Amino acid sequence: MTSKNTTSKLDYNLIFILLLLFLVSSISIYSAQTTGQYKDNFLLKQMIYYVIGSGIIASVITLDSDQLKKITWYVYGFGIFMLIALILAPQSIAPVINGAKNWFKVPGIGSLQPSEFVKVFLILALSRLIEDHHTKNPLKTVQSDFWLLIKMGITTMVPLILVIQQDLGTSLVFIAILIGMIFISGISWKILVPIFASGTLLISGIFYFVLVKPDLLEKYIGVKQYQFDRIYSWLDPYNNQSTTGYQLTRSLLAIGSGETSGKGYGHRDVYLPESHTDFIFTTVGEEFGFIGASVLISIFFLLIYHITKVGMETKNHYYTYLCVGVISMITFHVFQNIGMTIGLLPITGIPLPFISYGGSSLMGNMLALGLIFSIRYHYKKYMFSTTT
Repeated sequence: MTSKNTTSKLDYNLIFILLLLFLVSSISIYSAQTTGQYKDNFLLKQMIYYVIGSGIIASVITLDSDQLKKITWYVYGFGIFMLIALILAPQSIAPVINGAKNWFKVPGIGSLQPSEFVKVFLILALSRLIEDHHTKNPLKTVQSDFWLLIKMGITTMVPLILVIQQDLGTSLVFIAILIGMIFISGISWKILVPIFASGTLLISGIFYFVLVKPDLLEKYIGVKQYQFDRIYSWLDPYNNQSTTGYQLTRSLLAIGSGETSGKGYGHRDVYLPESHTDFIFTTVGEEFGFIGASVLISIFFLLIYHITKVGMETKNHYYTYLCVGVISMITFHVFQNIGMTIGLLPITGIPLPFISYGGSSLMGNMLALGLIFSIRYHYKKYMFSTTT
C-alpha cells in the first residue's frame, strides 16, 4: 500500500552540488584558457557540454530499476562494440593523439571517447549481475560467491583488455569500479583476503618490472613507452623536468606558489600546458591557494557523502549497487587527478570530474549522476511508502 501524497521527485541537494561544480569549472576554465597554448573558447564549449549532460540526466531520470535492468546488457554490448570499432577504425576517424587512440573524430561535435561511457555501462552491468546472482542463489556458499567473483571479473576484463593498451588511466578506473562493487557484493572475506593479497603482490611485481625490466611488459602486455615515462617522471621529476617531468614540476610550482590564499583570480605566473583539462586543479591551487583547493575538495566530499546517503536510504539493493559503483568511479577520479598534480601519484591523464574541460568525460559523469537522480526520483515517489 502506498499513500497518494507525493513528495518532490527531484534531488535538489544534488542539483545544488552540481551547480557548485559547474561554477568552479567555468571559473577555472575561463582563467586557464587565457594562458594556454590554444585559442579556442573552452568555456563556451564546456557550457554546451553541461547543457547536453543535463539532457542526458533528464533522459536517464525517467528510467526506473526495471527499465535500467532491461537495457543493461544492450548498452554494455554497445560499449564493447564501440571499443572494438575504435581499435579497428582508420586514423581518419580515430586519430592517434599523444600516442593513444582513444577518440572518435565526430564532425560538428569534436572528439568522442567511448571509454568514458563504458565506465558507466560497466557499473550497470556489475549491478545487474550482482542482483541476479543473489536472486538465483539466496543461500550463500563459498562456491556461489566464487562464481559471482568470476562473473564480475570477466565482465570487467572484457572492456579492460580493450582499453588498457591505449589508456592506462581509464583502465585503472575500471579496476577501481570492480573493487568497489566486490566489497558491496557480499562475497565472503574468506575468498577476498587471499585474492587481494595476491593482487597486492602482483601490483608490486608489475612495479618491479616497470623499474627493472620494462621491455618485458612492453613485449608481452603491450604497455607503451610513454606510459613508462609517466612512472619515471613521477619518481624523479626534477631530473626529467626538461622532458617527461616537465608537466609535474610545473604543476608543483604552480600549486606551491599559491600558498594559503592564492594569487587572486586571473593572476597566474606559472605556464602549464593542458591546464584547462587534466591539470585544472593547478589553476585552482595557484589562484585560490590552499583555501580554494580545500573548498573544491570539500565539494567533492559533499558529493560523495550525498551519493552514499542515497545508497544507504534506498531499500532497493540494486540501487545501492549503482551508488557504490558511481562512488568508486568518482572517488578514484578525484583522488588520482589531484594526487597526480601534487606528485602523490603518477600522471595518468585522468580528468578531474565535472571540473576539467572535456565533453566525453563530463557527459560520462553526468550519465553516472543521472543514475543517482533516477534513484531519488523513483524511490522517493511516495510518502509513507512500504515499497520502493
